[in-house]
Amino acid sequence: MNVYNFSAWALSGHEKGLADFKGKVLLIVNTASKCGFTPQYKGLEALYEKYRARGFEVLGFPCNQFLHQEPADGEEIQTFCERNFGVTFPLFEKIDVNGINAHPLFQYLTTAAPGFLGFRAIKWNFTKFLIDHSGKPVKRYAPMTPPEKLEADIETLLTVAKPAA
Repeated sequence: MNVYNFSAWALSGHEKGLADFKGKVLLIVNTASKCGFTPQYKGLEALYEKYRARGFEVLGFPCNQFLHQEPADGEEIQTFCERNFGVTFPLFEKIDVNGINAHPLFQYLTTAAPGFLGFRAIKWNFTKFLIDHSGKPVKRYAPMTPPEKLEADIETLLTVAKPAA
């Protein structure tokens, strides 16, 4: 089992298999437009721009489960992110990350990379999961961890040899 077993609906309206990102280092983040951590979009975009050519992708998954901080629809989310933070990395339709309706991808991520003291639930918007070339979660970051603090870990994964296909 790895992240390539999952798919989600892109904001553009089509289903996208995460297998499309096979062999890349991924950063999967649950996002929101009206959160105190929303300015992290800028840092996420900076990581994406810096490392994309080396096989790195950021995947944003808007979520409205935390104080309804993502009330917008897909088009509004896309426009907000582009206009305010220059976001060009892939964004997906709103999903749940906790509870019985949690998207299967996040059910997998929270089991494979639990948080502090083994706590599985996502605590808040902008929880981040770093995924290696083989689609396996290697680290989970708290919402308050700024994107620039992930650079060393991303760099390490990008310099590790990719597994044979």
